Amino acid sequence: MVHQVDVVVLGAGASGLMLAAEAAKRGRTVVVLEKANKVGKKILMSGGGKCNFTNLDVEPANYLSENPHFVISALSRYSQWDFIGQVCEYGIAYEERKHGQLFTLNGAKDILEMLLKECDKARHVKIETHCEVQKVQVKDGAGFTIETNQGHYQCESVVVATGGLSIPSLGGSAFGYELAQQFGHHIFPTRAGLVPFTFSDQFKEVTTRLSGNALDVTLMNDRHQFTEALLFTHRGLSGPSSLQLSNYWQVGENFKIDFFPSQSLADFFKDKKKSQPKVLIRTLLSELTAKSIVLELQQLIWAEHSETAIGNLSDIQLEQIASQLHSFSVKPSGTEGYRTAEVTLGGVDTREVSSKTMESKKQKGLYFIGEVLDVTGHLGGYNFQWAWASAQAASQFV
Repeated sequence: MVHQVDVVVLGAGASGLMLAAEAAKRGRTVVVLEKANKVGKKILMSGGGKCNFTNLDVEPANYLSENPHFVISALSRYSQWDFIGQVCEYGIAYEERKHGQLFTLNGAKDILEMLLKECDKARHVKIETHCEVQKVQVKDGAGFTIETNQGHYQCESVVVATGGLSIPSLGGSAFGYELAQQFGHHIFPTRAGLVPFTFSDQFKEVTTRLSGNALDVTLMNDRHQFTEALLFTHRGLSGPSSLQLSNYWQVGENFKIDFFPSQSLADFFKDKKKSQPKVLIRTLLSELTAKSIVLELQQLIWAEHSETAIGNLSDIQLEQIASQLHSFSVKPSGTEGYRTAEVTLGGVDTREVSSKTMESKKQKGLYFIGEVLDVTGHLGGYNFQWAWASAQAASQFV
């Protein structure tokens, strides 16, 4: 059985569903092929089930790509305000959390239901689940034939909205990259992004003992720095600051932790040396963060002075301790990998894709949207905004 449609979308995630609805509004007949048993699985689990669907402050600087200008066109044509407008039309309750992050109040299903209702409303969208694509070929003349385990499709446009490798249990796979390569596209090497760090040295024993504790820190390396919560885990370091820095970290590198970014500890210690000369450093720091964290830092940084009153430490010694607390160097052994990664870094080289239409420059009628492209947003709703914006851009041309 051969099904004839205008557009075949591969993947029923955020970008695929958005594109299907928007293209169908133009009168295009669309079929969305999804290999999983349900659509939008990653939407439903995102943001702890609340879906951080965009951010109030979206800038090109919030994205990593080998070709950083690529995102500007799509983001400027479909902004966060456009998506927020649609969320409001549907009466979806949402809240702003810190750093401009917007989350649903009643759960991610609200966003998925909105996308599916938009598909229904447009009347030309069919969604097939449990559908495995076996082959995509260019038809003689123009268009494509697609072979699946549920029959064959013929279409003018193929949209690759297959996402990345993150969270294989929710459908992450290399299919989109392999398809791009089939049509001669260059793929930048992929790795797990927005992912916790793991350790195998003595620092792992520290993180294990502190597991469940959190504090606000600055994590930094030569490429970037982020001031957010740090969470200690049995495996290493997690929390927003770790996830953010993981996008800018390579295996084998160190990074530094400023455990007290809002303080100048050298000044703090010297003031206390005058006003409370008999006090211990751990007593002072326990006013600023959990005692269990302070005791571990004491072992790491000033163990030999742990019982020395601050008045008996020289200014140079205090400066050295402060300096260590503001830039403590750690070296992860790796990350937790794709199993828990929120996104995939790398992907389809955007220099071979039109920033206006998302169409391949190598194959007419082939489009790439969302995470399969070499575009990775920071934590905080930016990856969803890229899904919406890239889908909207392509939907006007497929």
